[in-house]
Amino acid sequence: MKKMKRFAVIGLGKFGFFVAKSLYEDGNEVIAIDVDRNRVQAIKEFCSEAIVMDATENEPLKSLGLEVMDGVIVSTGINISISILISFHLHEIGVKKILTKALDEDHAKILSKVGATEIIHPEKDMAVRVARGLSRPNILDFIPLEKDYNLVQAGPPTAFIGNSLKDLNLRAKYNVYVIAVKELVPENFILVPPASFVIKESDILMMLGKSEDIERIEGLK
Repeated sequence: MKKMKRFAVIGLGKFGFFVAKSLYEDGNEVIAIDVDRNRVQAIKEFCSEAIVMDATENEPLKSLGLEVMDGVIVSTGINISISILISFHLHEIGVKKILTKALDEDHAKILSKVGATEIIHPEKDMAVRVARGLSRPNILDFIPLEKDYNLVQAGPPTAFIGNSLKDLNLRAKYNVYVIAVKELVPENFILVPPASFVIKESDILMMLGKSEDIERIEGLK
């Protein structure tokens, strides 16, 4: 059984909202934080706790016990000084894993210096994924095995997103096995994922099967 982890997401714009929602739907405890009351209201049913708070203020932030979280994601929009200050406060509090969204390389360098342990480049990462998808449709990498068999890393077809491996039943429908999943947000590697694992858009699936069967999955929309 998957062990529940604890995360906080600070900043509930589009990126932060979907990170919080995806983490929560994957069975984790998620605290969602934003200074905007409307954004907090919108996330309420997709997280464990939603809090209206100015996360640039150190004392209220310290009261949340974020230092015991498995990770804190900072996604606070275009004002870079806000994300820098929040990342600094989190580091001072003692948060071990701070994942902060950067707008550019200079922003990323500053974030690393003030305590961010991982930098998220959503636009850059998506651009790389789109480019790879165009040059190698849906397939990111593959390893040839015995004749007619491949071990393939691929982004999930749209039809897979939001469904569990049990619901998809790939072994029965396609004779393909998902032997591992690489989660990108936050970064995690799951060897032999459980049937209850729900596939997210940002996941990378490692699939084993005959080339022709894998090609059928690649052809899905």
